[in-house]
This record gives sequence, structure tokens and C-alpha cells, in this order.
Amino acid sequence: MGQVWRDWGGVVVVSLAGLPVAALIALLLARLRRRNGLPNREAWWHSVAEVGMVVGTLPWVWMILTPLAAPRQVHLIPLRDLFLQVTTTSPTFVTVQVGGNLLVFAALGFFGPIRFAALAGVWRLLALGAAGSALVETLQFVLDIGRVSSVDDVLINAVGAALAGLVSRPWWASREPVAADRRPTPIEAGYPG
Repeated sequence: MGQVWRDWGGVVVVSLAGLPVAALIALLLARLRRRNGLPNREAWWHSVAEVGMVVGTLPWVWMILTPLAAPRQVHLIPLRDLFLQVTTTSPTFVTVQVGGNLLVFAALGFFGPIRFAALAGVWRLLALGAAGSALVETLQFVLDIGRVSSVDDVLINAVGAALAGLVSRPWWASREPVAADRRPTPIEAGYPG
């Protein structure tokens, strides 16, 4: 755990220091939305969800895209890296690796369907997590920052987004779509019908 703190303590400190700023941004966004006519509850849900997605995802992406003094590697065989980690490294290392990968897009999976009804669904969140992770893994390779670009990371990141979405399901499963998010019926739009 000491190594984790040495490697990523700065990211943790900056992220924690940014929480009051994030709370202020959510507050200001909610006030602005209320002034623009969005109901109080929806204004808060949208604002907190948007800020939560960014604040909960950005530090992980920062860590993933931090250069290391190592050659870049690419591992495209599914579950091979995970198997090698489980069988050849310490349980602490495996826990940190798998746990960290589960958390990378967890905030996006948790808050995404709360904010955007189109993301409501485990398969959609799995696809969103996989797409975001594939982008990050591709950036690791293209930027040649000494990281391992692995299909296993994509799989675990995607599962993390879907699992986090399941945790937040009580807040989005029965949520009524916001009026602005749906098309008006012909009668509401003023067309004879």
C-alpha cells in the first residue's frame, strides 16, 4: 500500500482538494438550471450527476495516462493478463490492479444513467465502459507512455461501469424522463392530430 501512496498520493491529494470546488460547481449548475425553469429536484440530480461523472473519473484517467519509465506493451488475448497476475503475483498486487480497474469508469456507470436516460441499462453501461476504456488503452499505446495496453483492462473497466450502474439503479430505474428529454406528442406540439 505504501508503493501505491508513493506513486499516486499526489493524484489523491489534488482530487480531495478539488472536492469543495466540485461541490460549488454542482451548486451553481443547479441554481442556473432552476432559474432556467428546470424543477428543483431535476436541477439537483442533473448537476450532481454531471459533476460526479467528471470528478469520479478524471483522477483515474490521470493515473492511467501518467507516463512510466518502461517500454509499451500490448496484450490482446482476453483473460491472459488476469490469469498471469492471479498466478504469479501477490494477492495485494492483484487486489490493487483489479480493484483499480473496476473503479476507473465506476463513477461514469453510477451517475451516467441518473443524468442521461439513454444510458439506463446494464448492457449500455457495459458498452460505455468498454468504449471509454478502449479509448484510454489506445491512447496509452499511441502516446507510448510506458504502459501496458491490455484487453483485460477494457473488460474489467467495463464490468466496473456496469456494476456501479447496478448500485445506482434505485435512482434511475423508475425515474420518469425529464420533459425536455422526450419528444412532444403531435397535440402538444400544436399539430392537428
